[in-house]
Amino acid sequence: MNTVKRLGAALLLLGASSSIAMAQGAACGGDFSAFIQGVRSEAIGRGLSEAGVDRALASVRQDPKVLQRDRAQGVFQQAWLQFQGRMVNKNRLANGKQRMQQYASVFREVEAQTGVPAAVITSFWGLETDYGAVLGDFDTLNALATLSHDCRRPDLFRPHLMGAIALVDRGYLRPSEMRGAWAGELGQTQMLPEDYLAFGTDADGNGRINLLTDVPDVLMTTGKFIQHLGWQRGQPWLEEVRLPADFPFDRAALVSKEPRSNFAALGVTKADGTPLERDNVPASIVLPQGRGGPAFLAFPNFDVYLTWNNSLVYALTAGYFGTRLAGAPAVHEGNPQPGLDGDQMKQLQQRLVARGYDVGKVDGILGANTRAAIRQEQIRLGMPADGWPTRQLLSAL
Repeated sequence: MNTVKRLGAALLLLGASSSIAMAQGAACGGDFSAFIQGVRSEAIGRGLSEAGVDRALASVRQDPKVLQRDRAQGVFQQAWLQFQGRMVNKNRLANGKQRMQQYASVFREVEAQTGVPAAVITSFWGLETDYGAVLGDFDTLNALATLSHDCRRPDLFRPHLMGAIALVDRGYLRPSEMRGAWAGELGQTQMLPEDYLAFGTDADGNGRINLLTDVPDVLMTTGKFIQHLGWQRGQPWLEEVRLPADFPFDRAALVSKEPRSNFAALGVTKADGTPLERDNVPASIVLPQGRGGPAFLAFPNFDVYLTWNNSLVYALTAGYFGTRLAGAPAVHEGNPQPGLDGDQMKQLQQRLVARGYDVGKVDGILGANTRAAIRQEQIRLGMPADGWPTRQLLSAL
């Protein structure tokens, strides 16, 4: 489920680690066999054993399918209601709740150590691999070697290639076991090798950190990783709310947090109509499909979901899934206005660029920069500034 965006987050979070620091300016391209010899020398130079490095690299080869996936990768283009409806289904909810009961004692220990609730960990576990059922079938060492050799982003992938070699050298995994996502993620919550090394925990005490099959190791490691991303113990992450008819939509922006009491004063209530807490907990209003669709309060802990994967559609689905596992009812879908298709979104982005906005790549994707530009144009045009691209807005531009 992860994209290369998560790799960028990991690079930022672990930027001070020795492997990443040493990989800056890494050589790439040229003869692949010569490249692998350079990787071997570097790994041994970092203190890994010759035997371990040779075990890891013995059968490494280029995988053209990895490069195809890398070049074709995209972010989530489905509307949020469509995507969450597919991902947060009855079976996944039921299976998640069953696993929360099955591993209740492990989850209690994880929360005691990290502050991360069972529902939050389970939401990632379910979405990433369907609780370990779908781990991915790309050879991890081949994938990371291929991406490191490719000269598009060697500094991004080479640290994780070194991490994957270290996993073999330390005896955590055998090369034949290392199969996962095309970008090198491994295990039941799709951890990158550097994260595996940094946060991997032998929670079941069997002497081996195994995130492929040992569920206690998976849960504790994931909890520690989420804690590292900034999780605040005992604080909320996401809550569905109801907006009043006269809500000022220019106050609905994920990047703009204000005390929850401010929204209560504006007439925002919980989804069932009961009052919001009038406290100073920072919060943002999130409208994934504009003013006619669902509305949420996102709290600082929701930023962890965005760091895990900075697609709002994915992050909001994972956060919402966590609330459902914690007992929240199904979302009120509302009646959102139809959005734009991919070609129309590109037209909208082109018109926004012509007006001086930086929307990033004109790709037909509703990303954060495009949403921000839409809101500014809606304000200029006297439209409700909900950040949702509509045919009316496209025509007005």
